[in-house]
Amino acid sequence: MTLSLDYATLSDVGRVRRNNEDSAYAGPHLLLLADGMGGAAAGEVASAAAVQVIRRLDTAEISGEDMIEALAGAVHRANERLSELVEEDPEREGMGSTVTALMFDGKQLGLAHLGDSRAYRLRDGLLYQLSHDHTFVQSLVDEGRISQEEAFTHPHRNLILRVLDGRPDSDPDLEMLDVQAGDRLMLCSDGLPDYVSDEVIAASMASGTPDSVVVDLITHALEAGSNDNVTVLVADVVETEPASGVQPQLVGAAAELAQGSTGRGEPTVAVRTAGGDGHGGGGHGGALDPEELRYAPRPPKRFAWLRRIAVLIVVLGLIGGGGWFAYSWTQKQYYVGTDGDYVAIFKGIEADLPGLSLSKVYERQTLQVDKLPTYSREQVEGNIQADNLAGARSIVAELQHTAAECAAKPTPKPSTPVPSSKPPVSKPPVSTPVSKPPASSPPASTAPTGTASPSTPVDPDDCDGVR
Repeated sequence: MTLSLDYATLSDVGRVRRNNEDSAYAGPHLLLLADGMGGAAAGEVASAAAVQVIRRLDTAEISGEDMIEALAGAVHRANERLSELVEEDPEREGMGSTVTALMFDGKQLGLAHLGDSRAYRLRDGLLYQLSHDHTFVQSLVDEGRISQEEAFTHPHRNLILRVLDGRPDSDPDLEMLDVQAGDRLMLCSDGLPDYVSDEVIAASMASGTPDSVVVDLITHALEAGSNDNVTVLVADVVETEPASGVQPQLVGAAAELAQGSTGRGEPTVAVRTAGGDGHGGGGHGGALDPEELRYAPRPPKRFAWLRRIAVLIVVLGLIGGGGWFAYSWTQKQYYVGTDGDYVAIFKGIEADLPGLSLSKVYERQTLQVDKLPTYSREQVEGNIQADNLAGARSIVAELQHTAAECAAKPTPKPSTPVPSSKPPVSKPPVSTPVSKPPASSPPASTAPTGTASPSTPVDPDDCDGVR
């Protein structure tokens, strides 16, 4: 059984904003909503450009799993279009747009989603959110750090993490969804769910026609104090011919820019039917306006991979050139260190990278490290930096001079007492002690005869540790 869509869409600029940055498109095989952002009218341009590119998927020629590939390709082309618009006008840098699209083949749905616009499905009175918000607050909910109720009032609930912005990493969520008669589908910009609870949304979607429901939902958002643009698209899955017909509907910035109402930004074109027979289907079967072709789906830019390779080669060249320059600088440095038991001059710096040595022995000297005094030996073992090769050789010359002075210095020998050549004289014992007056002269030295004391003191560190 082949099903069809009975749809309606409406966009309101809101009570605060001057410009409407939302765009939406509804057709027999595609439901699409984009919420633009960025100053200098760039938000309108971004959402309108995205809708004008992706709406070409409103065709019965794509079905089944092919819808996922088609959606991914269309979002990619829309992203390229935004990149081109920024290149044409650098003031548009930073503009972007959300994208939420449902592609319909009469049996199932293909979903593409990027940003914080939402897709819902009401089935058997139960409301289910089909899309997953790419926002900072939703990431907190996913991590269990805050509840869904806290997210509803969080001050940073509008901070978006992923969006269509012309950069190469803007990949959408893609998913195949089942569908059955009686389902009611709804797409909306964040101006609705940021101010209206799911309970109120479900109650509004439970009855009425798609036309009445979009009006009711936007009214709820405005009465709740929404300070943003509000765009809603509602579609019923029916077994009969849709009451709304098959005429595509375009609202918001895409329609306004097509009519020239803003007078700014990149103009887009309104939806046209072929031959005026009321069958839209994405504009097949009739001549296209030349301006409309600017947004027609196109294959990816030719040789884009060559440009990426060229950029990669330039980046690698800069990195390699900087690395070679740094390595060349290290090979012009010199220091004096030890190579085994000998003093040596090294070329490079005292550092090693994995798989790369930054120093090597340039000149090995005949001077042994053990011939140096302790202080000089510790200096050499810790490496002595030199300004250049001549400076390193000068350091070695000083070390050799120090070693030579230590080698030439005589080693002092300890002195020993000299025995007397006269035999001891024996004296007769004295029977009566004789009292002697105290001597007034100082006592004689008790130093042993023959002990030598150095005439000039020697610094114990001069040649200490020489082996």
